[in-house]
Amino acid sequence: MKQFHYALITAAFAALLLSACGSADTDTAGSSGDNSLVVLNYGKYLDASAIKMFEQETGIKIKLEEYESPEEMYTKFSAGSISYDVVRTSDYMVERLIHEGKVAPIDFSSFSYYKNLDPAILAAAEVFDPQNQYSMPYFYGTLGILYNTTMVSEEETESWNILWDDRYRDTIIMQNSVRDSFVPALRLLGRDINTEDETDLRDALSLLVDQKPLVYAYYVDETADEMIAGNAALALVYSGEAATAMESNADLSYTVPKEGSNLWIDSWFIPADSTHKENAKKFLDFLCREDVAMLNFDYVCYATPNQAVVDALDEDTRNDTTIFPPDDVFANCTVYKQLGSDTTELYSYLWKTLKSE
Repeated sequence: MKQFHYALITAAFAALLLSACGSADTDTAGSSGDNSLVVLNYGKYLDASAIKMFEQETGIKIKLEEYESPEEMYTKFSAGSISYDVVRTSDYMVERLIHEGKVAPIDFSSFSYYKNLDPAILAAAEVFDPQNQYSMPYFYGTLGILYNTTMVSEEETESWNILWDDRYRDTIIMQNSVRDSFVPALRLLGRDINTEDETDLRDALSLLVDQKPLVYAYYVDETADEMIAGNAALALVYSGEAATAMESNADLSYTVPKEGSNLWIDSWFIPADSTHKENAKKFLDFLCREDVAMLNFDYVCYATPNQAVVDALDEDTRNDTTIFPPDDVFANCTVYKQLGSDTTELYSYLWKTLKSE
């Protein structure tokens, strides 16, 4: 599936070369006066050639910082040791930061390419950002099970129960992310993945503690490589990560269990205290451009909200249900909501409890 779209990329680099001959804009909103942009993003979530293209087209120098989980992002962002200008994070974390007053509203009417975004995904994002005032969707997808078909049957993966099957002891990979790893347990118990009920969460923890002896490892970025190498039979993964792994190993497949799961929407926002807000808006608009969005789609393999890119894909890719969830799966998944501070602290405590067992 991951393939180059030569016409778009050729046009993009032609534009890059032309613009490199012109003068670079400066960010009048930046109090520091330098023409830069500090970006905080997941690791392996932005094509390096897109960064270089933006820098050469605009003269704005990107300083990239990375993290592995939304909780790590929140810690880095809140520490205040680095002044970030634009941040990409998960839906519920965007909502939390909006409520904390740490996110600046964005005037998308000034964007040239925001119109490329799918209205259906923008509507789904209103769950955590009403009226899409503060954030911009980047990728979306599901949380499900990546499995090796030589070790596990398709029928077995129809339920989250497979992750508690003793036959797969030491061959199950779970997400090293508290909310994601609680999803299978909560759904097996018939509980809402956004529950704030302490009993629900402690019941889920009990299941996860029972499961822990079966777990090979709690990973994030390493999961795909481990599954490709055949070192594990099952993994709790994001759909895009599954698609990437399946390209490298034909024995791998992906499913979202019948009990339902999480529909995640990763989005960009501009911090309220950003000193380069104009540069940040230029960067976000740039990401909406079809050729740039195609580069990032090819690099990450997650479902893009950019309808111009979707329309340009070949039929096999558009119909790939691992990447683009079908309507029934979409309807059976839930977007994470922000949790109250007490519940967040409880989650943290329960996660530490699980890891210390």
